[in-house]
Amino acid sequence: MPSDAVLYQGAALCLTYPDDDFRARLPLLREAAPQLREFVDHAALTPAQELAAHYVQVFDFENGHSLCLSRWHDGDTRRRGMSLVRFEELYRAHELEFTREEPPDYLPAVLEFTARTGNLDLLSEYRGALDRLRARLAGFGTPYACVLDAVCATLPTAAGGWTAG
Repeated sequence: MPSDAVLYQGAALCLTYPDDDFRARLPLLREAAPQLREFVDHAALTPAQELAAHYVQVFDFENGHSLCLSRWHDGDTRRRGMSLVRFEELYRAHELEFTREEPPDYLPAVLEFTARTGNLDLLSEYRGALDRLRARLAGFGTPYACVLDAVCATLPTAAGGWTAG
């Protein structure tokens, strides 16, 4: 496991829909991943319904805060389909099977993959997308930007601010 495995696993949790399981894990997450404390403290203090509504508002498909990494690079083109296949192949190469409702490029899934395998390839390749998402979240004024700040702080900077395809 990489030295940042707990951070990546915690960030994956922070970026999923804030259900009861999410709320139950906040105290442990606060202690295990101090880089995420600003967001965790916000989530702990925000009433459950308000936090859930905010999550939907922030990550609604229409507002440009997609958690699907290949959308940032490929949009909704045929090329995105090829990217999704590549994500799945990388998961299988590490003996992990992707079985969620979300697509394999869903950032919480990529973070969980990285935490489990130590393989930083996807996060590094899509660093430019992470930077753009982080900037948009910060501009939107949401505490979710803090989660992206913590993740990006562990990665090399993106060359030219753009990711490889």
